[in-house]
Amino acid sequence: MIRIAIDAMGGDFGADPIISGVIDALKETEFKAVLVGDSNVIKPLIPQSYLKNIEFLEASEVISMADGATDALKRKDSTIYKAIELLKNKEVDAVVSAGHSGATMSLATLRIGRLKNISRPAIATLMPNSKESATLVLDVGANVDCRSEHLFQFAIMGEAYAKEILGRKEPKVGLLSNGEEESKGNEVSKEAFKLVSRLDSFVGNAEGNQIFDGSIDVMVCDGFMGNILLKTSEGVADAIGKIIKKQIKKSPLAIAGSVLMRKVFKTLKKQVSYDEYGGAPLLGVNGCVIISHGKSNSKAIKNAIFQAIKFANSNINKVIEEELSHFAR
Repeated sequence: MIRIAIDAMGGDFGADPIISGVIDALKETEFKAVLVGDSNVIKPLIPQSYLKNIEFLEASEVISMADGATDALKRKDSTIYKAIELLKNKEVDAVVSAGHSGATMSLATLRIGRLKNISRPAIATLMPNSKESATLVLDVGANVDCRSEHLFQFAIMGEAYAKEILGRKEPKVGLLSNGEEESKGNEVSKEAFKLVSRLDSFVGNAEGNQIFDGSIDVMVCDGFMGNILLKTSEGVADAIGKIIKKQIKKSPLAIAGSVLMRKVFKTLKKQVSYDEYGGAPLLGVNGCVIISHGKSNSKAIKNAIFQAIKFANSNINKVIEEELSHFAR
């Protein structure tokens, strides 16, 4: 049975939504949850009937968003440190955390280690597109400054994720740039273009709009661009929703039409909401680590657990290592 360590107290809203998400996941599939945190806080939130699938690991500290990422290395009694140690010691198959993403990434990289031939792990996230599917974007925040070989490794990891987890047989990989022509981009992306061109899946430079039109499956970029892209798209989606609501309230005709449009709005909200995907996998570390949004609700945690189970049951890390070793020859 798959065992998942869950940082039970790391999110912005404490243990409640995290435990609710764990319970909701257990209602739909069987796994062993190892909840890391203060059991005095956690246990009262769990119905008796689910305790057979739950274990507890005591941790007295929580890394707050105000703490530095490297502080986590010294905080050995923190929830995320202890969760990562479980994965390092192979006592669990995956870790899910809605806590400090920088701390999670630092601990995973330094305590668990990287895959062979991976210089830097990357945070990958799914972004909705107009084909009612999703585009994988990486990196979205782990690496602000990248070299061309890092972007090449991201492309390998993204392609593997698209095949092994998303089930895309022939994924299309693009390199985020300011134009589709090979001559476009900065010096790093131009060098990366030459490297990534060795992949059969590479379709060339791609512009930001192609993430949302569904013309590519994997978009590769550095963490600086990726994080801005992610936060901007979240802001745009939120703004569009608010604008639509304001306009509907101003017009009687729009109010009448809104009844008919309610299903459309519901579908749109579902597509753009991060809780549908649950979290972002940290690709390139020697294990499965899912980083959830700090404001994750129970649905997001449930879906993050489902992501972790699917990842743990896959051969993605082996595929990444084999692909990289082929190009390292």
